[in-house]
Amino acid sequence: MTRTTARRRGAAAIVLAAALLVAGCSDGTEPTPTTSSGSDSSVFTNPVVKTDAPDPQAIQVGDTWYLFHTNSGGRNVPVLTSTDLVDWTEAGDALPALPDWADAGKTWAPEAIQLAPEVFLLYYTVAGRESGRQCVGRAVASAPQGPYSDDAAGPLICQADLGGAIDASPYRDTDGSLWLLWKNDGNAIGVDTWLWSQRLADDGLTLVGEPTKLLKQTEPWEGTLIEGPFFHLQDGRLLLFFAANAYDRAEYAEGYAVCEGPAGPCVKAAENPILKSNEVASGPGHASMMVKDGRTWLLYHAWPPGQEGSTDPGRQVWLDEVTWVDGKPVVKGPTATPQPRP
Repeated sequence: MTRTTARRRGAAAIVLAAALLVAGCSDGTEPTPTTSSGSDSSVFTNPVVKTDAPDPQAIQVGDTWYLFHTNSGGRNVPVLTSTDLVDWTEAGDALPALPDWADAGKTWAPEAIQLAPEVFLLYYTVAGRESGRQCVGRAVASAPQGPYSDDAAGPLICQADLGGAIDASPYRDTDGSLWLLWKNDGNAIGVDTWLWSQRLADDGLTLVGEPTKLLKQTEPWEGTLIEGPFFHLQDGRLLLFFAANAYDRAEYAEGYAVCEGPAGPCVKAAENPILKSNEVASGPGHASMMVKDGRTWLLYHAWPPGQEGSTDPGRQVWLDEVTWVDGKPVVKGPTATPQPRP
């Protein structure tokens, strides 16, 4: 080896060592970990479920959240799990077998509630064979993810003469009483769509008394229907949230009303809709609401703009924070930029 070659190799070694030093030693901190949402561990980016998962509702049991949604991928009631409301894992079919009175293929908008440590109820919409309309059933499980089983001889609610019954949502009032919300599927036959409420028996399996009409479509933004109701109690006020307009159009949006109690009366908010389409998401709605560590979150579905009515990717799941201004909900969304995690 000549002296020139040795000097050149020595210089190259010094340059390489300096480069490695710069790359490996910055301020002494470890690289920021990443998550399945593709961002650093302190933030997330919508949508949180990128596949078709319409009508999402989630409940928390222990440290785990369980999300249920309308049938897809060959499952009657798909269920997903998460510990942070952001990263979701498929956990099978919560309702693997439908009751004998129901037909498969149109199992919609399931919602669950926990009644006891090992008692969970699932209210779901399904095709009623005898009526030929969508009806509401109820099923029971000993674990939040199921399997749920419906042993009833027929549907809990059908209202075939009003187009059918869909979008059932359970609610436990401050006095411990159980209530069920739903919508008569009037737009299926060209009549009014009402949101109804009725008290449930303590075991949640049967209805008590008579149903009450709460709201119907009345405002221009609502089009010909309102649907997807759920109750949320905030600072002593009972709020009734609902979606409105055609589910497969950009006009689909979310609003709310203030109710005196689970049986009404209810008055719609003047600022509706509080969640509507923008440049990143189309037709947002059919939501559910969660509170985690003092922050309120809205879980809802939306289409990619221009792909309304598609099944691939279909209605993806979005998560956005709700803040309360003078007791009114303000939804920060739809958002597609990084935001702090729940």
